Amino acid sequence: MWSKCIEVVRAPERKWFMQLLIVVNVLGSAYGYYWYRAQLAANPLTLWPVIPDSPRSTTFLALALLLLLAGRKVSWLQAVAYTGVIKYGIWAVAMILHAWALGDSRNFTDWMLLVSHGGMAIQGVVFLRPAYISAAAVVVAIVWMVFNDAADYIFMLHPYLFNSEQLSLAMATAIGLTILLSFLLLAKQRVVSKD
Repeated sequence: MWSKCIEVVRAPERKWFMQLLIVVNVLGSAYGYYWYRAQLAANPLTLWPVIPDSPRSTTFLALALLLLLAGRKVSWLQAVAYTGVIKYGIWAVAMILHAWALGDSRNFTDWMLLVSHGGMAIQGVVFLRPAYISAAAVVVAIVWMVFNDAADYIFMLHPYLFNSEQLSLAMATAIGLTILLSFLLLAKQRVVSKD
């Protein structure tokens, strides 16, 4: 079984695997938008595209995988999708664990969010590793991540936090992940350009 898992991780663009992940991500996205329902209702429709960070990322991932199945590699969409699920997957895991460390109770929803967001990050790593990301797509992904951080922490459209004491950590984690993923994309681009 482990050998099959390793094969999939090394070459994830298998039809059955991408089909499975499309279904998983569409269902996860639907639940994510539902989870954001109060925050969306409290803001004007024009801001909705920048509010639901995680479900938007999984929607982009499902779309990128659907296009891959159709034989189309859209580099900018792949870059935005893969970095998005890594960033918001890790960010959510960090926020949940931090809330628990602050004494918040652990419930089924939190455990489900912890596992699903961990899975988001893993998917992004698995698909980003072998993907060709063009220089223009690297720029798009970096600009998109910076724009989202500005929307979240300058205009305060960040996801509702588990605990009121989390704002500084939430911002530092998001910005730190943007910086880390930007360097990874640039390093990946540099390696590709040398080949």
